[in-house]
Amino acid sequence: MSNYQLFQNDLPSNVLKSFKGDVSIDTETLGLNIKRDRLCLIQLRNETDKKLYLIKFEEDLSPKLSKNIKTLLENNNHTKIFHFGRFDMAVLKENLNINVKNVFCTKVASKLTRTYSSKHGLKDLVYEILEIQLDKTEQSSDWSKKKLTKKQIQYAVNDVVYLSEIKSSLNDKLITQKRLRLFKSIMKFMEIRVELDLQGWDGVDIFSHK
Repeated sequence: MSNYQLFQNDLPSNVLKSFKGDVSIDTETLGLNIKRDRLCLIQLRNETDKKLYLIKFEEDLSPKLSKNIKTLLENNNHTKIFHFGRFDMAVLKENLNINVKNVFCTKVASKLTRTYSSKHGLKDLVYEILEIQLDKTEQSSDWSKKKLTKKQIQYAVNDVVYLSEIKSSLNDKLITQKRLRLFKSIMKFMEIRVELDLQGWDGVDIFSHK
């Protein structure tokens, strides 16, 4: 298992200062209903020094207890690498009032560049680009446990440890296919897309005729 540090509610200040560049990030929740199912875990990989951090939350989670993680994720100087950032960003805003800035979503990048495929999950990307088979068995496990199992921790780590390499590969494709400017425009819109989701327009295409 990869080396990692586990914290409750927030990153320590000394760890916050160590972030200089890209941040790979994922979240685990009690379910997929953002309004109902609370945040349980944030996984971070500092791409500057490759260190891994897990931040665990109990039922009493509060923005007041997570000021350093808010500072990090709202800092425009760090690119935040997500896979399906739309969900994670909404979870972070709903639970911790964090408005994530400067995002690179590998799922969106995949859909813009890998038009030969209908498979855009993280497992699919890791297998195609890195030839590594991910085990997603723990995806639907109980992330609210007081003590996470070794399998849960390995699953959580795997969800961030490959994101930087995936980003690099997809960014090259965006440049080659002359879709980088379009991608960047979509990323700027992500914060608005998240706000629409949280206000009830998650299943509605407001641009459609009907």
